[in-house]
Amino acid sequence: MKLVYLVILLIVLSITSLFIGVSNVSPLDIFNLSEDQIEILLISRIPRLISILIAGMSMSIVGLIMQQLSRNKFVSPTTAGTIDSARLGILVALILFPSAGMLEKMGIAFTFALLGTFIFMKILDHIKFKDAIFIPLVGLMFGNIVGSLTTFFAYKYDLIQSIGSWLHGDFSMILKGRYELLYFSIPAVIIAYIFANRFTIAGMGEDFSTNLGLKYKQVVNIGLIIVALVSSVVVLTVGTLPFLGLIIPNIVTIYQGDNLKNSLYHTAILGAVFVLFCDILGRTIIFPYEVSIGLTVGVIGSGIFLYLLIRRRAHGL
Repeated sequence: MKLVYLVILLIVLSITSLFIGVSNVSPLDIFNLSEDQIEILLISRIPRLISILIAGMSMSIVGLIMQQLSRNKFVSPTTAGTIDSARLGILVALILFPSAGMLEKMGIAFTFALLGTFIFMKILDHIKFKDAIFIPLVGLMFGNIVGSLTTFFAYKYDLIQSIGSWLHGDFSMILKGRYELLYFSIPAVIIAYIFANRFTIAGMGEDFSTNLGLKYKQVVNIGLIIVALVSSVVVLTVGTLPFLGLIIPNIVTIYQGDNLKNSLYHTAILGAVFVLFCDILGRTIIFPYEVSIGLTVGVIGSGIFLYLLIRRRAHGL
């Protein structure tokens, strides 16, 4: 029943999102739209809605995969250096291949995101004190080192303003023709669903999963490739969505349990609902101006994250 309520809420927020903006497009006009209103819907509002849904769903799912594979509820692309590594890849693309298209930039960002995630997982293997809070702190420190490198080279090559556009999530610039890279996330999410049970078994540890006949390293590598691909695509298209892949899987775990396949639908829909809500809030709170999605998700997400930290023992996180 919870899934039904989430779907209803998702539909309501999606319809609401289509009719919020500076240009006046009312639900009452839906059967009598002018050419300008049709253009606004097709070029701006619908692409924005699609990008919100894909980004919210996919980033929440890869957060769930990261938590499963690392066996830590506070690990996500944000706290494992994945997002920071993707931004470094974007900077490298801007420096070495200034005329490269978005697809080429995505390839370089994906390579760096994958490399950064692998490094974090290798660091994780060598840490003996695997406290729930200590591990993400290590990831944040690793991410800060990568982020510092990005800032240094951005200043050196006078690209600090260019790279700054990928520091904060923003859907206001999403238009038809500028969001389609997000479609790469869809097959990645489908593969995540196919491998969901194997990710769940891998989350029980290498020795246990190997004894069950699972090809542990192969499954982990597939999971990390999905995480890196989705993270790089989302960062390149809409920017950073902080805490999203961290808090949504934890909220779902509280009422749905730890089985990845059973939690996948809930995680995807709740992630889309959360991003939609934050986007609508950002578009209305100082209307007709707009607060970036990175700020609204960051503020609300950080509050939820603090709550989860305080109540982690009560919820078994």
